[in-house]
Amino acid sequence: MRYLLVTGLLFISIGLTAQRSSQLPADAWVDSVFRTLTGDQKIAQLMVVRMSAIDANHRVQFYDRQVDSAVRLYDVGGICLFQGGPVTQAGYINYFQGIARTPVLFCIDAENGLGMRMDSVTGLPRQMMLGATSDPGLLYQYGRLVGNQCRRIGIQVNYAPVVDINNNPDNPVINDRSFGEDKFKVAQFGVQYMKGMQDAGVMACAKHFPGHGDVSVDSHLDLPVINKSMKQLDSLELYPFREMFRAGVGSVMIAHLYIPAIDNTPNQATSLSPRNVTRLLRKQMHYNGISFTDALEMKGVSKFYPDGEASVQSLIAGNDMLCLPGDVPLSIAKINEAIGQKKLRWKDLDARVKKVLYAKYKYGLANWQPVSTNDLTEDLNDGVKEMRRQVAENALTVLRNDAPAIFPLPVGKKKRVAYVGMGLTGDNEFSRRMRSDYNAHVYFFDYSLDSAHAAAALELLKDRYDVVVIGLHNFARFPANDFGISGSGAWLVNELQRKNNAVTMVFGNPYAVKNCCGAKVLVSCYEDDDITQSVGADLLNGKFIARGKLPVSVCDAFRAGDGIVAPDRALPAADPASLGFDPIRLQKIDTICREAITRQAVPGCVALVVRDGKIAYEKAFGYLTYDRTEPVYKETIFDLASVTKICATTMAVMKLEEEGKLDLQKTLGDYLPWVRGSNKESLKIWDVLLHEAGLKAFIPFYKETIDSSKAGVPLANIYAARPDSLHGIRVAENLYIRNDWEDTLYKRILQSDLGPKGKYVYSDNDFIFMGKIVEAITGMPLDEYVKKTYYDPLGMSSAGFRPRERFPLGRIAPTALEPNFRRQLLRGDVHDPGSAMFGEVAGHAGLFSDAYDLALLEQMLLNGGVLDGRSYLKKETIDFFTAYHSSTSRRGLGFDKPEKDNAKRKEPYPCLSASPETFGHTGFTGTCVWVDPVYHLVFIFLSNRVNPVEDNPKLSALAIRGRIQETIYQAMGMDPGAKTGDPVRQKKKGKKKHRA
Repeated sequence: MRYLLVTGLLFISIGLTAQRSSQLPADAWVDSVFRTLTGDQKIAQLMVVRMSAIDANHRVQFYDRQVDSAVRLYDVGGICLFQGGPVTQAGYINYFQGIARTPVLFCIDAENGLGMRMDSVTGLPRQMMLGATSDPGLLYQYGRLVGNQCRRIGIQVNYAPVVDINNNPDNPVINDRSFGEDKFKVAQFGVQYMKGMQDAGVMACAKHFPGHGDVSVDSHLDLPVINKSMKQLDSLELYPFREMFRAGVGSVMIAHLYIPAIDNTPNQATSLSPRNVTRLLRKQMHYNGISFTDALEMKGVSKFYPDGEASVQSLIAGNDMLCLPGDVPLSIAKINEAIGQKKLRWKDLDARVKKVLYAKYKYGLANWQPVSTNDLTEDLNDGVKEMRRQVAENALTVLRNDAPAIFPLPVGKKKRVAYVGMGLTGDNEFSRRMRSDYNAHVYFFDYSLDSAHAAAALELLKDRYDVVVIGLHNFARFPANDFGISGSGAWLVNELQRKNNAVTMVFGNPYAVKNCCGAKVLVSCYEDDDITQSVGADLLNGKFIARGKLPVSVCDAFRAGDGIVAPDRALPAADPASLGFDPIRLQKIDTICREAITRQAVPGCVALVVRDGKIAYEKAFGYLTYDRTEPVYKETIFDLASVTKICATTMAVMKLEEEGKLDLQKTLGDYLPWVRGSNKESLKIWDVLLHEAGLKAFIPFYKETIDSSKAGVPLANIYAARPDSLHGIRVAENLYIRNDWEDTLYKRILQSDLGPKGKYVYSDNDFIFMGKIVEAITGMPLDEYVKKTYYDPLGMSSAGFRPRERFPLGRIAPTALEPNFRRQLLRGDVHDPGSAMFGEVAGHAGLFSDAYDLALLEQMLLNGGVLDGRSYLKKETIDFFTAYHSSTSRRGLGFDKPEKDNAKRKEPYPCLSASPETFGHTGFTGTCVWVDPVYHLVFIFLSNRVNPVEDNPKLSALAIRGRIQETIYQAMGMDPGAKTGDPVRQKKKGKKKHRA
């Protein structure tokens, strides 16, 4: 204890002041350092020693005395961090870098982030859960997050990712550390994880070469044997490593395996085999990066090569760095002895030392700065919860749904629900959600309970519930003893499934699903933390659509790749780099969206970017309300407000004009008999579409229907709380307007003032008229016409009017808490009061959609009217409507467009870099849709910025939508000087006004 205290003082006196600074180029720096090393120091540079471990009492034990000796006396090359708190670890890093003659390469085995090792840091999902996702871009972001964690605390090498193919369900050591059993996915995801981490400035390490996935023995305890031919190894196990090497992984870790096809020397581990390291890895696979041995203290090698002999054999095999060699002076002595016996050559060792020094230079150790402990723990946790949620949203896998009446199970359905928490003795996040969402009766069954208790539980639940939800929790990560799931527990699960309408959700290793393969409804959730449980509850609610696919085969019924997901998307996800984006610059969208949420411009949002018909970016942020109880998903459905004008009404107008059923030079009176005789009769359709017909911008129809003396209470002679024969038009929850009031709405429009023609006045009334013209020509309600003509054939399942009739409310973002008129939080009812009074279907507002469905519609327009081989419009029709058509405004026909003088404007619209061919629209609720044909771009932004109050100006004041859009262009390499920072703060600092 006294030694630790002294060390702590050294952290202050040395660690926080020491630094290194060199202006030398790499070759000169390496040579200068190399020349200072003695023979023993060269050997020590090839060693990585252990910093800490867990002792027999499950407490962290630091080996600071031994490490201090290894650094001071031998100039050891690397230190591997394990357990301990981040501030303590940072102190050791600063201290040892401060006393080291040669900079120390700090390493860690943190496959799922620093939380795997360090207390106070939340771990990320393990690789098996990542393997259930389908978006390689998510793996890049994951790797970059892990890399940023390592960089923040001064780590240069992370022994990750695992690229072993786990094709043995009984594997006791790899298992859920693998991406799965699909070699192509393992390789692809490994490469993306590696690229993200190395782009963040941290060396990745592909492990465990030549493949540790098909073993049934833990190499920590003994030497596993793999009896496969070289042909089998080459076609499967070696494939991911080959791809990692081609992609530029900085290092590889060599496994302790006995593979006779590679080397049949008795008890010769692959890590100690020249045939594996020198012949296979170096000569045949041409890998020249750093090779680390797996830990030499493991029984797989130390059992057969004790007392430093494993270090000697590792270097003879051709390895560069010896991981955890144990006794450093003994290993140095043994290696010197082998050199004297001509088993090792200084020439070879010198080359390896220089390779290590080059790595130290590349990863910043020639110019080292001490790690700051200010806000260190907070920084290391930054982004972790968001990543956990993002992975869960993409990974949760619906394996079977033979009972669609109970899955999904929307909140608010009057069903008697029970929740049986297997492995629980008290509430967790999922059981709490079951209580709050469904008023469920909750039962716990610990795996220690016997068969009598299981039978009693089954009898207790008999014939009492409409739905029984079963959750498997707290079982072991590895397969020994059936993951610790008792026989009585497995029996109860299967009997509950057989005798009830049951939904089974497995929270943990997917191989445990084998206990539930007979379930009518079965979901694999992969992990058992609060966030995964919360996302699992949202999936049960129906708030999003499952996207995960099983990464491994678990029983005959469920094989790798299984999972009930939405049909293949017409717009697939793609690597942003393949579409011409700088992925790092594109990620700035994250920062802007999070700023919008932090500054309370929006409670949550979704941003989507498509280029060349492929999705480069699609993310959801924040929550549906500021109480942060319901997260936004990519499938969240938003009120689009005035985006309705182009995505419903103008779409219909284009089709009718193309078919010759609508003449833009005719008037309102030519199509709407009820307009005739008014001053609106002669208004030309052309002028209406350009907002130049002189119509009033907005009519507050609702005001004459409320009692202003009673704080805006709806009048009883106009509204009813329940629908009846006279009040059949829903305006909001428990509010129905008279059926005949629509005539009054028409009358108020016709009676409204008419301004001068040719003057641009953006007007809702223009598109109320256009919606009615569509209905008059087609003989169909506007919503039915666009659904039949566009939405259904395009596969736009979420797009449409009156969404609460088709979707659970949990999937729909609420808008305003309306203080007058409807006097409630609006959710699933249109925000616009005029549209509501028209029955929630109108030409100016009322359309709802998720982001992806809008992207489908806009991509069809970008493609010239075609999507998936089906034609919807002619290209010339689209080009005509989306072109500039006014000398007094920026408008197209129905469509909004960029300002014509954007290059000169202080506040360009929608952003500086949008081409003049761009078309789209914004919505009052905080939405926008923009299409740029020049750059083949579609940009969608959806939010509910009007929640809870509609007069929140921050979304526009912060220029969130324009800054995101400008970021997209800059990620393509365009940098015309537009700013994407916060304009409000820039003004406060006296800088130039924000331009985008």
